[in-house]
Amino acid sequence: MKVTIGGPLKLAFRPWVEGLENVPAEGAAILASNHLSFSDSFFLPAVLDRKVTFIAKAEYFTTPGVKGRMTAAFFKGVGQLPVDRSGARGAGEAAIKSGIEVLERGELFGIYPEGTRSPDGRLYRGKPGGLARVALATGAPVIPVAMIDTEKIQPPGKVMPKLMRPGIRIGKPLDFSRYQGMEHDRFVLRAVTDEVMYEIMNLSGQEYVDMYATAMKRQLTEAAKAEKEAEKAAKAALARAEKEQAEREQAGGQQAGGQQAGGQQATKEQAEKQKQAEQQAEQRRTEP
Repeated sequence: MKVTIGGPLKLAFRPWVEGLENVPAEGAAILASNHLSFSDSFFLPAVLDRKVTFIAKAEYFTTPGVKGRMTAAFFKGVGQLPVDRSGARGAGEAAIKSGIEVLERGELFGIYPEGTRSPDGRLYRGKPGGLARVALATGAPVIPVAMIDTEKIQPPGKVMPKLMRPGIRIGKPLDFSRYQGMEHDRFVLRAVTDEVMYEIMNLSGQEYVDMYATAMKRQLTEAAKAEKEAEKAAKAALARAEKEQAEREQAGGQQAGGQQAGGQQATKEQAEKQKQAEQQAEQRRTEP
C-alpha cells in the first residue's frame, strides 16, 4: 500500500526533502512534526524508505459500509494506528501506549506535538503529555520534522487538491537520555517538548504562538459565532427600523389626509354661510 500511494503522491506533487540522512536506516525513532494539513501523514511516509506509524482516531477504521471499509484499508495501508479517543485522558494514555509499542518493535513512530492541525499556519505550543512521555519511556531519539506548504494543497472548503510542491525538512536527532526515568516530572516533560518545538520552529520558519492550537480553535469558533450573532442582530435591528419608518410614513399620510378633508369641509361651510348672507341681503333690498 505504501508503494501504491507513495509513488503516485511523489509523481504528482514532487515534494522536496532536506535531511533524509537524519532518519536512521533501522531502529526506533520518533518523528515529531508540525501539523498543517490532513495530508502530512501521507507526504512524510511517501518520501521515506521505512514505514512510519501515526495515531489516527478509531472512527476511521470502524465506519460501516463499502466506503468505511475502503477508508479503513487506506489508513492501515499508510501506517495509521487506530486509537479510541472517547475521553481526553483515555485517548492520551492509549496514544502513549501505542507509541511505546511501535518503538519497542524498533520502528518509526510519527507524532504531532501540537495535538491538532494549526488553524492559521502558525506553530503552536506543544502538548507535553504525549511526545515527551513516549521519548523518555523508550529512550528513542526524537527527530524534528517541518512540513512546508502542505496546507496550501487543499485549503478548507476545497474539494480538488492544488498541484504544487510541498516541502519536508528533517532535523538532526535529539537525545533526551539525560532525563531517562523522569517521564512523570511535568517540568521535565515541558522542557523536552519545548526543545523539540524550538527545533521545529527553526526548520519550518513558522511564527510561534505560546498557546495550544485547540485553545486558538475555540477562540476562532467563538469569535465566528459572535460575529454571526452580531450580524443577525444587526439585520433584525435594520428590519425593525424599516418597519417603524414605514409605520410613521403611513401615519403621516393618514394625518395629512384628515387635515385635507377637514380643510375642504371648512371651506364648504364658509361658502354656504356666504351664500346665506347674500340671500338675506337680497331679501332686504327687495322688501317694500
